Order: sequence, then structure tokens, then C-alpha cells
Amino acid sequence: MRRFATLLSVLVIALMATACNKPADTHDADVQAIKNNEMQWNQDWQSKDPDKIAAHYADDGVLIVSGMLPTSGRDAILSSIKRMVADPAVSLTFLASTVEVAKSGELAYTQGSYKLTLTDPRSKKPINDHGSYVTVYRKKPGGSWKAVSDVAVSDVPTPAPPAARHGKSAAQHPKPAARHARSKRH
Repeated sequence: MRRFATLLSVLVIALMATACNKPADTHDADVQAIKNNEMQWNQDWQSKDPDKIAAHYADDGVLIVSGMLPTSGRDAILSSIKRMVADPAVSLTFLASTVEVAKSGELAYTQGSYKLTLTDPRSKKPINDHGSYVTVYRKKPGGSWKAVSDVAVSDVPTPAPPAARHGKSAAQHPKPAARHARSKRH
């Protein structure tokens, strides 16, 4: 009987230990942490502090914006952000309409809309852009969330190329680089 009581005690302790090792459900806290992170990220854009803005990205993060090549790595993203915030007209706000966290609690994404104002380098006039974004986050060991992929897609149509000489469209003329390359083949 004593062996049975000992065996039963060991079994109860083992079951309690197993139950205690079950990961806590942090879904709601993770969703709130990501919402808070994006709220802070908006404030960092308002302050135009490139270091604070770039700190929201993982070291291996990627920024993909319509019309530009992807920017990979936090250092490259920081360099790009420094150029953007040097523009006195720059303003960026975004708001998630969806925040989803994986059951594992390690990955999450937000989806929403953004508004961006910046100076057109050619006309020197402010341009207003708006569109949609998706940001994928990875949870760091300390519990903070960092963007690993940040994709923004503009809803604003790309401006038509300027009309070419003699009333022909730009599509009817070879691109200047192609014309230049042909002239070098003599």
C-alpha cells in the first residue's frame, strides 16, 4: 500500500509539473502589444527620429515599398529612413485594421492603411500618397515584437511618362539608356 501511495504521489507531481510547463495563452496580450508598438511607431514617425523608427525592425528586416527595390537589414532601412526624414514635408501615419497572432505566439502580422506626404524631387511640391500595408512581426526572446517584413503598396496611380517629342508617346521612342547603348555599338 505504501508503494501505491508513493507511486500515486509521484504521478500527481508529474502531472502538475506537466500542466505547469504548458505555455501560457498570451494571444490577447500579444495583440495589444503589437497595437501599442504600431501606435509608438506612428509617434516615432511624427518625431522624425530615424533611430527610433528603424528600431521597430528586426536586424534582418525587409522594407518593400511600391516603385523601389527592397531594402534589407536594419542598417540599410535606417539609411533609407534618414533620407526620408530629411524631407521637411515628410509625414507618415498608418492604422491596422487587422492584427493576427499565430497560435505559437512567435509570429504575427498587421494589415491596414497608410497616408504619406513627401516632397516630389522633380517638382519640389508636396505629394500625397495613400495605400495598404502588411507588416509581419517576429517575437524576440524578451517579448518585444520586431518587423521582419514591411510591405507598403500605393493606391495612387503612377504618373504617366511625359509626352515625347513630335506628338509620339513615350512607348514609341526607345528609352534614353537604350538609345545610348545602341550608339556605342558602332
